[in-house]
Amino acid sequence: MPDVALPRKTAAQKERALALLAALKTRFPDAHCELAWTKPHELLIATILSAQCTDVAVNKATPGLFRAFPTPVDYTRVTPAEIEPYIRSIGLFRAKARAVHETARMLVERFGGEVPQTMEDLLTLRGVARKTANVVLGNCFGINEGVVVDTHVARLSARFGLSRQKTPEKIERDLMALFPREDWCILSHLLIFQGRRACKARGGDCANDEICRRFCVDGLRAVRAEVENTKPAGEASEVVAVEKPSAPSASKPSTVDRSEPPSTRAKKSVKKVQKGVAPKRPSRR
Repeated sequence: MPDVALPRKTAAQKERALALLAALKTRFPDAHCELAWTKPHELLIATILSAQCTDVAVNKATPGLFRAFPTPVDYTRVTPAEIEPYIRSIGLFRAKARAVHETARMLVERFGGEVPQTMEDLLTLRGVARKTANVVLGNCFGINEGVVVDTHVARLSARFGLSRQKTPEKIERDLMALFPREDWCILSHLLIFQGRRACKARGGDCANDEICRRFCVDGLRAVRAEVENTKPAGEASEVVAVEKPSAPSASKPSTVDRSEPPSTRAKKSVKKVQKGVAPKRPSRR
């Protein structure tokens, strides 16, 4: 992340974030990167291939690719067209074949065939942006330079109230400000596991998931609905009635002194009219 100050977060926001992190760690103690790899350059290539594609689809293609090209040098000895058959099942395979070939060439020519271990160097490679660089740094070298923000992390950041931002870069800065640096890499894995298994984009189980019921807007909405449905019948209307001002009494006592004879009351009424004061009419019973 460039040298830009992270957003300010309150102590309450950070406390809530830590509670979420603890719950996710308890739920998914084995959370990990689900791309298959054994060497840093394999994870780099697999992450490039995963753009706009599922990890499952990438993992089906990469075993054959990695067997055919065991090292970055092996990619440089062929053309992008010769790489294409190994990744044809992946979307945008032609463009990705070119990106993989160019990245391998740059690794060999600039970095001695090794994957660089800095954000600045990784971003010089073809097809590598912050997300890919964070994946490689965190998982291959244990370097927490930032937080991986994919579609799952972005969705859960909004649902869990961690960020209101829309771009991956701004969402990442919010997450970096909320969570301890040593947890940045595992945080993305935990959110991805939760997003794939419970808090899904469609057909999720937020209403019944314990973590979602505590932190997710959809889960909290389900909790509120349950509370409303368990209220005793008529409770809502009674509350409304209490808040309404009381109606005036229909049996307000008359101010006319009925002990006086009618003739006396009539004389007083005439005098009030002469003085400009309207007489009070007796109430009918």
